[in-house]
Amino acid sequence: MNTSITLGIIVGNRGFFPAHLCDSGRKQILATLEKLGIGAVILDTNVTKFGAVESMSDAQKCAELFKANAGKLDGILVTLPNFGDERGVANAIRWSELKVPVLIHAFNDDPKTMTIKDRRDSFCGKMSVCNNLRQYKIPHTLTRLHTDGPDTKTFAQDLQDFVVTCRVVRGLKNLRIGALGARPTAFNTVRYSEKLLENSGISIETLDLFELFGWVGKMKNDDKAVTDKLAEIQKYVSAKSIPPIALLKMAKFGVAVDKWMRDTRLNATAIQCWTAMEEFFGVVPCTLMSMMSNLGVSAACEVDVVGSVAMFAMAQASGKPSALVDWNNNYGTDPDKGVIFHCSNLPKDLFVTKGEDAPVMDFQEIIAGTVGKENTYGTIVGRLAVAPLTYLRVSTDDEAGKVRAYIGEGELTDDPLKTFGGYGVVKIRDFQKLLRYICENGFEHHVAVNPTRVAAGTREALSKYLGWDVYHHM
Repeated sequence: MNTSITLGIIVGNRGFFPAHLCDSGRKQILATLEKLGIGAVILDTNVTKFGAVESMSDAQKCAELFKANAGKLDGILVTLPNFGDERGVANAIRWSELKVPVLIHAFNDDPKTMTIKDRRDSFCGKMSVCNNLRQYKIPHTLTRLHTDGPDTKTFAQDLQDFVVTCRVVRGLKNLRIGALGARPTAFNTVRYSEKLLENSGISIETLDLFELFGWVGKMKNDDKAVTDKLAEIQKYVSAKSIPPIALLKMAKFGVAVDKWMRDTRLNATAIQCWTAMEEFFGVVPCTLMSMMSNLGVSAACEVDVVGSVAMFAMAQASGKPSALVDWNNNYGTDPDKGVIFHCSNLPKDLFVTKGEDAPVMDFQEIIAGTVGKENTYGTIVGRLAVAPLTYLRVSTDDEAGKVRAYIGEGELTDDPLKTFGGYGVVKIRDFQKLLRYICENGFEHHVAVNPTRVAAGTREALSKYLGWDVYHHM
Protein backbone atom coordinates (compact mmCIF):
# COMPACT_ATOMS: atom_id res chain seq x y z
CA MET A 1 0.00 0.00 0.00
CA ASN A 2 1.23 3.48 -0.88
CA THR A 3 0.95 5.50 2.33
CA SER A 4 2.99 8.52 1.21
CA ILE A 5 1.10 11.77 0.62
CA THR A 6 2.03 14.93 -1.28
CA LEU A 7 0.11 18.17 -0.85
CA GLY A 8 -0.11 21.26 -3.01
CA ILE A 9 0.53 24.27 -0.75
CA ILE A 10 -1.15 27.65 -1.20
CA VAL A 11 0.23 30.43 0.99
CA GLY A 12 -2.40 33.16 1.03
CA ASN A 13 -1.34 36.82 1.05
CA ARG A 14 -3.05 40.20 0.98
CA GLY A 15 -0.77 43.10 0.22
CA PHE A 16 -1.93 45.65 2.75
CA PHE A 17 -1.30 43.16 5.57
CA PRO A 18 2.28 42.42 6.67
CA ALA A 19 3.76 40.44 3.77
CA HIS A 20 6.83 39.41 5.74
CA LEU A 21 4.56 37.04 7.67
CA CYS A 22 4.15 35.02 4.47
CA ASP A 23 7.90 34.53 4.31
CA SER A 24 8.21 33.22 7.87
CA GLY A 25 4.89 31.37 7.68
CA ARG A 26 5.87 29.57 4.49
CA LYS A 27 9.10 28.36 6.09
CA GLN A 28 7.31 27.19 9.24
CA ILE A 29 4.67 25.25 7.32
CA LEU A 30 7.26 23.52 5.13
CA ALA A 31 9.28 22.58 8.21
CA THR A 32 6.21 21.01 9.82
CA LEU A 33 5.34 19.04 6.68
CA GLU A 34 8.90 17.77 6.38
CA LYS A 35 8.88 16.68 10.03
CA LEU A 36 5.68 14.69 9.45
CA GLY A 37 6.96 13.14 6.22
CA ILE A 38 4.41 14.90 4.01
CA GLY A 39 5.56 15.94 0.54
CA ALA A 40 4.94 19.47 -0.72
CA VAL A 41 4.54 21.20 -4.08
CA ILE A 42 4.66 24.98 -3.68
CA LEU A 43 5.40 28.07 -5.75
CA ASP A 44 9.04 29.09 -5.67
CA THR A 45 9.88 32.40 -4.04
CA ASN A 46 11.26 33.69 -7.34
CA VAL A 47 7.93 33.04 -9.09
CA THR A 48 5.72 35.12 -6.79
CA LYS A 49 6.45 37.26 -3.75
CA PHE A 50 7.47 34.83 -1.00
CA GLY A 51 5.96 32.03 -3.11
CA ALA A 52 2.52 33.21 -1.97
CA VAL A 53 -0.77 33.69 -3.85
CA GLU A 54 -2.53 37.03 -3.97
CA SER A 55 -3.22 38.34 -7.47
CA MET A 56 -4.95 36.66 -10.39
CA SER A 57 -1.53 36.22 -11.96
CA ASP A 58 -0.31 34.42 -8.81
CA ALA A 59 -3.38 32.20 -8.83
CA GLN A 60 -2.78 31.24 -12.46
CA LYS A 61 0.86 30.39 -11.78
CA CYS A 62 -0.16 28.26 -8.81
CA ALA A 63 -2.85 26.48 -10.82
CA GLU A 64 -0.38 25.70 -13.61
CA LEU A 65 2.11 24.32 -11.08
CA PHE A 66 -0.57 22.07 -9.57
CA LYS A 67 -1.71 20.92 -13.02
CA ALA A 68 1.84 19.99 -13.93
CA ASN A 69 2.05 17.88 -10.76
CA ALA A 70 -1.52 16.58 -10.78
CA GLY A 71 -0.40 12.96 -10.90
CA LYS A 72 1.28 13.16 -7.52
CA LEU A 73 -0.91 15.63 -5.61
CA ASP A 74 -3.26 13.97 -3.12
CA GLY A 75 -4.62 17.11 -1.47
CA ILE A 76 -4.23 20.87 -1.08
CA LEU A 77 -3.24 22.77 2.06
CA VAL A 78 -4.23 26.43 2.19
CA THR A 79 -2.33 28.31 4.88
CA LEU A 80 -2.98 31.93 5.84
CA PRO A 81 -0.07 33.69 7.58
CA ASN A 82 -2.06 36.89 7.13
CA PHE A 83 -5.63 37.66 6.01
CA GLY A 84 -4.96 36.25 2.55
CA ASP A 85 -6.73 36.93 -0.71
CA GLU A 86 -9.84 34.76 -0.87
CA ARG A 87 -10.25 35.10 -4.63
CA GLY A 88 -6.65 34.17 -5.27
CA VAL A 89 -7.01 31.01 -3.18
CA ALA A 90 -10.35 29.99 -4.70
CA ASN A 91 -9.24 30.64 -8.27
CA ALA A 92 -5.95 28.78 -7.84
CA ILE A 93 -7.89 25.69 -6.73
CA ARG A 94 -10.58 26.01 -9.40
CA TRP A 95 -8.14 26.59 -12.23
CA SER A 96 -5.95 23.68 -11.13
CA GLU A 97 -8.94 21.40 -11.90
CA LEU A 98 -7.87 19.12 -9.07
CA LYS A 99 -10.62 17.16 -7.33
CA VAL A 100 -8.79 16.46 -4.10
CA PRO A 101 -9.37 17.24 -0.41
CA VAL A 102 -8.57 20.79 0.73
CA LEU A 103 -7.46 21.75 4.26
CA ILE A 104 -7.73 25.36 5.47
CA HIS A 105 -5.24 26.56 8.08
CA ALA A 106 -4.92 30.02 9.62
CA PHE A 107 -2.10 31.29 11.84
CA ASN A 108 -2.66 32.63 15.35
CA ASP A 109 -2.26 36.33 16.15
CA ASP A 110 -0.14 37.20 19.17
CA PRO A 111 -1.92 39.73 21.43
CA LYS A 112 1.51 41.25 22.18
CA THR A 113 2.20 42.01 18.51
CA MET A 114 -1.02 43.47 17.18
CA THR A 115 0.44 46.55 15.60
CA ILE A 116 0.09 47.27 11.89
CA LYS A 117 3.56 45.80 11.44
CA ASP A 118 2.75 42.28 12.69
CA ARG A 119 -1.01 41.89 12.88
CA ARG A 120 -2.23 38.89 10.85
CA ASP A 121 -6.06 38.98 10.85
CA SER A 122 -5.95 35.35 9.61
CA PHE A 123 -8.83 34.65 12.01
CA CYS A 124 -11.05 36.81 9.81
CA GLY A 125 -9.43 35.93 6.49
CA LYS A 126 -10.17 32.22 6.99
CA MET A 127 -13.89 32.97 7.00
CA SER A 128 -13.58 34.86 3.72
CA VAL A 129 -11.65 32.02 2.08
CA CYS A 130 -14.22 29.44 3.23
CA ASN A 131 -17.04 31.68 2.03
CA ASN A 132 -15.52 31.85 -1.45
CA LEU A 133 -14.81 28.11 -1.57
CA ARG A 134 -18.45 27.44 -0.74
CA GLN A 135 -19.52 29.78 -3.54
CA TYR A 136 -17.17 27.88 -5.87
CA LYS A 137 -18.61 24.56 -4.62
CA ILE A 138 -15.16 23.41 -3.48
CA PRO A 139 -15.52 21.11 -0.43
CA HIS A 140 -12.92 21.76 2.24
CA THR A 141 -11.77 20.53 5.63
CA LEU A 142 -11.24 22.69 8.72
CA THR A 143 -8.69 22.41 11.51
CA ARG A 144 -9.77 21.61 15.07
CA LEU A 145 -9.05 25.17 16.15
CA HIS A 146 -10.07 28.11 14.02
CA THR A 147 -6.50 29.41 14.17
CA ASP A 148 -3.45 27.43 15.24
CA GLY A 149 0.33 27.52 15.20
CA PRO A 150 2.14 25.42 12.60
CA ASP A 151 4.20 23.61 15.25
CA THR A 152 1.44 22.62 17.71
CA LYS A 153 0.25 19.11 18.57
CA THR A 154 -3.27 20.02 17.51
CA PHE A 155 -2.21 21.11 14.04
CA ALA A 156 0.00 18.03 13.70
CA GLN A 157 -3.07 15.91 14.46
CA ASP A 158 -5.08 17.93 11.92
CA LEU A 159 -2.47 17.14 9.29
CA GLN A 160 -2.37 13.46 10.22
CA ASP A 161 -6.16 13.24 9.99
CA PHE A 162 -6.05 15.07 6.66
CA VAL A 163 -3.47 12.58 5.38
CA VAL A 164 -5.96 9.81 6.22
CA THR A 165 -8.67 11.70 4.35
CA CYS A 166 -6.43 12.07 1.31
CA ARG A 167 -5.47 8.38 1.36
CA VAL A 168 -9.10 7.27 1.50
CA VAL A 169 -10.22 9.62 -1.29
CA ARG A 170 -7.26 8.54 -3.42
CA GLY A 171 -7.87 4.86 -2.68
CA LEU A 172 -11.58 4.91 -3.49
CA LYS A 173 -11.11 6.91 -6.69
CA ASN A 174 -11.70 4.45 -9.54
CA LEU A 175 -11.80 1.52 -7.09
CA ARG A 176 -12.58 -1.80 -8.78
CA ILE A 177 -13.97 -4.69 -6.75
CA GLY A 178 -14.39 -8.25 -7.97
CA ALA A 179 -17.57 -10.08 -6.94
CA LEU A 180 -16.80 -13.79 -7.26
CA GLY A 181 -19.93 -15.95 -7.24
CA ALA A 182 -23.50 -15.23 -6.20
CA ARG A 183 -24.29 -14.06 -2.69
CA PRO A 184 -25.42 -16.82 -0.30
CA THR A 185 -29.16 -17.29 -0.82
CA ALA A 186 -29.77 -17.08 2.91
CA PHE A 187 -28.09 -13.66 3.19
CA ASN A 188 -30.35 -10.86 2.01
CA THR A 189 -28.15 -8.69 4.24
CA VAL A 190 -25.38 -8.53 1.63
CA ARG A 191 -27.58 -7.09 -1.11
CA TYR A 192 -26.21 -3.86 -2.53
CA SER A 193 -26.59 -1.41 -5.42
CA GLU A 194 -23.91 -1.49 -8.09
CA LYS A 195 -25.30 1.71 -9.56
CA LEU A 196 -25.01 3.70 -6.32
CA LEU A 197 -21.41 2.55 -5.94
CA GLU A 198 -20.70 3.44 -9.56
CA ASN A 199 -22.05 6.91 -8.85
CA SER A 200 -19.19 7.23 -6.34
CA GLY A 201 -16.64 5.98 -8.86
CA ILE A 202 -16.54 2.39 -7.53
CA SER A 203 -16.95 -0.31 -10.19
CA ILE A 204 -17.88 -3.97 -9.74
CA GLU A 205 -16.54 -6.79 -11.92
CA THR A 206 -18.46 -10.05 -11.58
CA LEU A 207 -17.36 -13.63 -12.19
CA ASP A 208 -19.27 -16.88 -11.85
CA LEU A 209 -17.72 -19.62 -9.72
CA PHE A 210 -18.35 -22.07 -12.57
CA GLU A 211 -15.98 -20.11 -14.79
CA LEU A 212 -13.28 -19.90 -12.13
CA PHE A 213 -13.50 -23.63 -11.40
CA GLY A 214 -13.12 -24.19 -15.14
CA TRP A 215 -9.81 -22.33 -15.08
CA VAL A 216 -8.72 -24.34 -12.05
CA GLY A 217 -9.59 -27.58 -13.84
CA LYS A 218 -7.12 -26.80 -16.62
CA MET A 219 -4.18 -26.40 -14.22
CA LYS A 220 -1.60 -29.10 -13.68
CA ASN A 221 -0.32 -29.94 -10.22
CA ASP A 222 3.24 -29.08 -11.19
CA ASP A 223 2.52 -25.78 -12.96
CA LYS A 224 5.05 -23.26 -11.67
CA ALA A 225 2.35 -20.78 -10.66
CA VAL A 226 0.65 -23.53 -8.63
CA THR A 227 3.81 -24.70 -6.86
CA ASP A 228 4.79 -21.09 -6.12
CA LYS A 229 1.38 -20.36 -4.62
CA LEU A 230 1.54 -23.59 -2.59
CA ALA A 231 4.88 -22.51 -1.12
CA GLU A 232 3.42 -19.07 -0.37
CA ILE A 233 0.49 -20.63 1.51
CA GLN A 234 2.73 -22.92 3.56
CA LYS A 235 4.98 -20.01 4.48
CA TYR A 236 2.04 -17.79 5.42
CA VAL A 237 0.59 -19.84 8.29
CA SER A 238 1.05 -23.17 10.07
CA ALA A 239 -0.83 -25.87 8.12
CA LYS A 240 0.50 -29.05 9.75
CA SER A 241 -2.92 -30.70 10.10
CA ILE A 242 -4.12 -29.92 6.57
CA PRO A 243 -4.18 -32.73 3.95
CA PRO A 244 -1.85 -32.06 0.99
CA ILE A 245 -4.74 -32.40 -1.50
CA ALA A 246 -6.58 -29.54 0.24
CA LEU A 247 -3.51 -27.31 0.11
CA LEU A 248 -3.10 -28.06 -3.58
CA LYS A 249 -6.71 -27.08 -4.27
CA MET A 250 -6.19 -23.83 -2.38
CA ALA A 251 -3.08 -23.07 -4.42
CA LYS A 252 -4.93 -23.56 -7.71
CA PHE A 253 -7.82 -21.44 -6.50
CA GLY A 254 -5.37 -18.71 -5.49
CA VAL A 255 -3.61 -18.76 -8.87
CA ALA A 256 -6.97 -18.44 -10.66
CA VAL A 257 -8.10 -15.52 -8.47
CA ASP A 258 -4.75 -13.73 -8.83
CA LYS A 259 -4.91 -13.97 -12.63
CA TRP A 260 -8.51 -12.77 -12.73
CA MET A 261 -7.60 -9.78 -10.56
CA ARG A 262 -4.59 -8.88 -12.70
CA ASP A 263 -6.48 -9.24 -15.98
CA THR A 264 -9.42 -7.13 -14.85
CA ARG A 265 -7.38 -4.63 -12.77
CA LEU A 266 -9.17 -5.33 -9.49
CA ASN A 267 -8.18 -3.73 -6.19
CA ALA A 268 -10.29 -5.85 -3.83
CA THR A 269 -12.71 -8.78 -3.84
CA ALA A 270 -15.86 -10.21 -2.30
CA ILE A 271 -16.13 -13.99 -2.62
CA GLN A 272 -18.87 -16.61 -2.29
CA CYS A 273 -17.31 -18.76 0.41
CA TRP A 274 -20.15 -21.22 1.14
CA THR A 275 -21.44 -23.76 0.37
CA ALA A 276 -20.85 -24.42 -3.35
CA MET A 277 -17.12 -24.00 -2.79
CA GLU A 278 -17.07 -26.79 -0.22
CA GLU A 279 -19.60 -29.14 -1.85
CA PHE A 280 -18.14 -29.08 -5.37
CA PHE A 281 -14.51 -28.04 -4.89
CA GLY A 282 -13.67 -29.37 -1.44
CA VAL A 283 -12.00 -26.48 0.46
CA VAL A 284 -12.85 -23.10 1.92
CA PRO A 285 -11.17 -20.03 0.36
CA CYS A 286 -10.47 -18.36 3.70
CA THR A 287 -6.67 -18.70 3.71
CA LEU A 288 -6.33 -17.16 0.25
CA MET A 289 -8.63 -14.32 1.28
CA SER A 290 -6.63 -13.80 4.46
CA MET A 291 -3.43 -13.59 2.41
CA MET A 292 -4.94 -10.99 0.09
CA SER A 293 -6.29 -8.85 2.92
CA ASN A 294 -2.97 -9.04 4.72
CA LEU A 295 -1.41 -7.30 1.69
CA GLY A 296 -4.09 -4.59 1.67
CA VAL A 297 -5.99 -6.26 -1.19
CA SER A 298 -9.14 -6.55 0.89
CA ALA A 299 -11.17 -9.74 0.47
CA ALA A 300 -14.66 -9.88 1.99
CA CYS A 301 -16.53 -13.13 2.55
CA GLU A 302 -20.13 -13.96 1.58
CA VAL A 303 -19.94 -11.64 -1.45
CA ASP A 304 -20.25 -8.62 0.84
CA VAL A 305 -19.12 -6.07 -1.74
CA VAL A 306 -19.81 -3.01 0.42
CA GLY A 307 -17.98 -4.80 3.24
CA SER A 308 -14.99 -4.95 0.93
CA VAL A 309 -15.34 -1.22 0.24
CA ALA A 310 -15.15 -0.51 3.98
CA MET A 311 -12.19 -2.86 4.45
CA PHE A 312 -10.31 -1.26 1.58
CA ALA A 313 -11.06 2.30 2.73
CA MET A 314 -9.57 1.69 6.16
CA ALA A 315 -6.60 -0.25 4.79
CA GLN A 316 -5.83 2.78 2.64
CA ALA A 317 -6.37 5.09 5.60
CA SER A 318 -4.01 3.26 7.94
CA GLY A 319 -1.58 1.30 5.78
CA LYS A 320 -2.57 -1.79 7.80
CA PRO A 321 -4.87 -4.66 6.79
CA SER A 322 -8.57 -4.67 7.61
CA ALA A 323 -10.82 -7.59 8.52
CA LEU A 324 -14.52 -8.21 8.00
CA VAL A 325 -16.25 -9.61 11.07
CA ASP A 326 -19.66 -10.18 12.58
CA TRP A 327 -20.94 -8.20 15.51
CA ASN A 328 -21.51 -11.61 17.00
CA ASN A 329 -22.03 -11.92 20.76
CA ASN A 330 -22.46 -10.05 24.00
CA TYR A 331 -19.57 -10.32 26.44
CA GLY A 332 -21.19 -11.32 29.71
CA THR A 333 -23.21 -8.47 31.13
CA ASP A 334 -20.82 -5.63 30.25
CA PRO A 335 -22.89 -3.25 28.08
CA ASP A 336 -19.81 -1.72 26.45
CA LYS A 337 -18.16 -4.99 25.40
CA GLY A 338 -18.92 -7.55 22.73
CA VAL A 339 -17.44 -10.43 20.74
CA ILE A 340 -16.48 -10.00 17.09
CA PHE A 341 -16.03 -13.17 15.06
CA HIS A 342 -15.65 -14.79 11.67
CA CYS A 343 -14.93 -18.38 10.80
CA SER A 344 -12.36 -17.05 9.43
CA ASN A 345 -10.47 -15.26 6.68
CA LEU A 346 -8.99 -12.60 8.94
CA PRO A 347 -5.52 -11.32 7.96
CA LYS A 348 -2.78 -12.85 10.09
CA ASP A 349 -1.21 -9.51 11.04
CA LEU A 350 -4.23 -8.82 13.25
CA PHE A 351 -3.80 -11.97 15.36
CA VAL A 352 -1.89 -12.70 18.54
CA THR A 353 1.54 -13.85 17.36
CA LYS A 354 2.49 -16.38 20.04
CA GLY A 355 0.96 -19.12 22.17
CA GLU A 356 -2.21 -21.15 21.75
CA ASP A 357 -4.12 -18.17 20.34
CA ALA A 358 -1.68 -17.61 17.43
CA PRO A 359 -3.16 -18.22 13.97
CA VAL A 360 -3.15 -21.69 12.41
CA MET A 361 -4.95 -23.21 9.44
CA ASP A 362 -7.82 -25.51 10.37
CA PHE A 363 -11.22 -26.71 9.16
CA GLN A 364 -14.45 -24.69 9.22
CA GLU A 365 -16.40 -26.04 12.19
CA ILE A 366 -19.73 -24.37 11.42
CA ILE A 367 -20.40 -25.94 8.01
CA ALA A 368 -18.37 -29.12 8.51
CA GLY A 369 -21.48 -30.79 9.90
CA THR A 370 -23.28 -30.11 6.63
CA VAL A 371 -20.66 -30.79 3.97
CA GLY A 372 -18.11 -32.88 5.89
CA LYS A 373 -14.90 -31.89 7.66
CA GLU A 374 -12.78 -33.12 4.74
CA ASN A 375 -14.34 -30.42 2.51
CA THR A 376 -13.81 -27.46 4.85
CA TYR A 377 -10.05 -27.15 5.35
CA GLY A 378 -8.58 -23.68 4.92
CA THR A 379 -9.82 -21.40 7.68
CA ILE A 380 -7.49 -19.20 9.73
CA VAL A 381 -8.17 -19.74 13.42
CA GLY A 382 -6.84 -17.48 16.17
CA ARG A 383 -7.47 -14.54 18.47
CA LEU A 384 -7.22 -10.88 17.51
CA ALA A 385 -4.43 -9.09 19.37
CA VAL A 386 -4.95 -6.24 21.82
CA ALA A 387 -4.99 -3.04 19.77
CA PRO A 388 -6.84 0.20 19.14
CA LEU A 389 -9.80 -0.26 16.83
CA THR A 390 -11.63 1.61 14.10
CA TYR A 391 -14.81 0.03 12.77
CA LEU A 392 -16.70 0.97 9.60
CA ARG A 393 -19.82 -0.29 7.88
CA VAL A 394 -20.84 0.89 4.42
CA SER A 395 -24.29 0.21 3.00
CA THR A 396 -26.21 1.24 -0.13
CA ASP A 397 -29.70 2.58 0.52
CA ASP A 398 -31.55 2.04 -2.76
CA GLU A 399 -34.79 3.52 -1.47
CA ALA A 400 -33.12 6.79 -0.46
CA GLY A 401 -30.70 6.68 -3.41
CA LYS A 402 -27.55 7.17 -1.34
CA VAL A 403 -24.62 5.40 0.25
CA ARG A 404 -24.72 5.29 4.05
CA ALA A 405 -22.12 4.39 6.63
CA TYR A 406 -21.30 4.44 10.30
CA ILE A 407 -17.84 4.67 11.84
CA GLY A 408 -16.27 4.82 15.27
CA GLU A 409 -13.40 3.76 17.47
CA GLY A 410 -12.85 1.43 20.38
CA GLU A 411 -10.31 -1.16 21.43
CA LEU A 412 -9.59 -4.86 21.20
CA THR A 413 -9.12 -6.19 24.73
CA ASP A 414 -7.47 -9.19 26.37
CA ASP A 415 -10.62 -10.26 28.23
CA PRO A 416 -10.78 -14.06 28.66
CA LEU A 417 -12.46 -15.91 25.79
CA LYS A 418 -11.95 -19.29 24.16
CA THR A 419 -13.90 -20.21 21.06
CA PHE A 420 -13.25 -21.26 17.45
CA GLY A 421 -12.68 -19.27 14.25
CA GLY A 422 -11.15 -15.79 14.32
CA TYR A 423 -12.37 -13.80 17.30
CA GLY A 424 -11.76 -10.97 19.72
CA VAL A 425 -13.38 -8.94 22.47
CA VAL A 426 -14.09 -5.27 21.77
CA LYS A 427 -14.83 -2.39 24.09
CA ILE A 428 -16.76 0.54 22.63
CA ARG A 429 -18.07 3.55 24.53
CA ASP A 430 -21.89 3.65 24.56
CA PHE A 431 -21.92 0.36 22.67
CA GLN A 432 -25.62 -0.11 23.33
CA LYS A 433 -26.36 3.20 21.62
CA LEU A 434 -24.38 2.06 18.57
CA LEU A 435 -26.17 -1.31 18.48
CA ARG A 436 -29.51 0.47 18.65
CA TYR A 437 -28.46 2.74 15.79
CA ILE A 438 -27.44 -0.28 13.69
CA CYS A 439 -30.76 -2.04 14.23
CA GLU A 440 -32.99 1.02 13.87
CA ASN A 441 -31.31 2.00 10.60
CA GLY A 442 -31.20 -1.46 9.05
CA PHE A 443 -27.44 -1.89 8.86
CA GLU A 444 -25.94 -5.31 8.27
CA HIS A 445 -24.38 -7.62 10.89
CA HIS A 446 -20.99 -7.42 9.13
CA VAL A 447 -18.52 -4.68 10.04
CA ALA A 448 -14.99 -3.92 8.83
CA VAL A 449 -12.37 -3.43 11.54
CA ASN A 450 -8.82 -2.07 11.50
CA PRO A 451 -6.27 -2.04 14.37
CA THR A 452 -5.69 1.73 14.27
CA ARG A 453 -7.48 4.99 15.05
CA VAL A 454 -8.47 6.54 11.73
CA ALA A 455 -12.15 7.35 12.22
CA ALA A 456 -11.95 11.15 11.98
CA GLY A 457 -10.04 11.30 8.71
CA THR A 458 -11.99 8.44 7.15
CA ARG A 459 -15.32 9.99 8.09
CA GLU A 460 -14.27 13.28 6.50
CA ALA A 461 -13.33 11.50 3.27
CA LEU A 462 -16.57 9.54 3.02
CA SER A 463 -18.92 12.33 4.05
CA LYS A 464 -17.43 15.55 2.71
CA TYR A 465 -15.62 14.36 -0.41
CA LEU A 466 -17.69 11.33 -1.48
CA GLY A 467 -21.00 12.76 -0.29
CA TRP A 468 -22.05 9.72 1.74
CA ASP A 469 -24.37 9.89 4.73
CA VAL A 470 -22.04 9.00 7.64
CA TYR A 471 -22.85 8.58 11.33
CA HIS A 472 -19.78 8.98 13.57
CA HIS A 473 -20.29 7.18 16.88
CA MET A 474 -18.39 9.07 19.57
